[in-house]
Amino acid sequence: MKRFWDTVAVEAVAGGWRVVLDGRPIKTAVGAPQIVPSAALAQALAHEWRSQGADIDARAFVLRDMADFAIDIARTDRDAVIAALLAYAGSDTLCYRAEPDEPLAIRQRAVWEPLLAAAEERWSVAFTRVSGIIHRAQPPATLKTMRAALTEQDDFTLAALNTLASLAASLVIALAAAEPGADAAALWDAANLEEDWQAEQWGVDDEALALRTRRAALFGDAMRFAALLRRES
Repeated sequence: MKRFWDTVAVEAVAGGWRVVLDGRPIKTAVGAPQIVPSAALAQALAHEWRSQGADIDARAFVLRDMADFAIDIARTDRDAVIAALLAYAGSDTLCYRAEPDEPLAIRQRAVWEPLLAAAEERWSVAFTRVSGIIHRAQPPATLKTMRAALTEQDDFTLAALNTLASLAASLVIALAAAEPGADAAALWDAANLEEDWQAEQWGVDDEALALRTRRAALFGDAMRFAALLRRES
């Protein structure tokens, strides 16, 4: 598709801010007004439009897609979005370790245990650690508390968490990534610990490395999306 606009601007409206192209407001994928709660996020969305060339690259609208998810999906069916996110807590990758005497388990404890322990302290919960890949249910009290934590999030934060958790296969990492001052590189490395371990043992596959790079960029974009929600300008 060819570029069809000349000017991009941001304007304040009831309920937040929106992007306008040649004076016409942007709508979401299903046709709802795309109004976001932060001027900083609206400016970032506007930048995505300004950065387009003569031919539109739909892959470059990462933040727009998350905003659309917040409005079209999280806002209309919060229970389903929260249930999907809670599933990552039920099978959080940080809880599934190699056998205790294996070298991989040593690295998992060093990298994952501080993250899991911090989550347990923050929410006063207990996560079950598992040696091996056989699923073991997390305590009902833990899942109840994590559901409550998700319910407190606004629609746009849920959109960021949806991307973060799906990339990390971990609600613990996703929630940590959405916090102010989170270390994107460290959290992404934690999420990819097992893949990186395998690469160290068997070598780096170029296709896998390219995929990891793209996923890392999307993880960083989701963290930026969450951070922009907190900025006023």
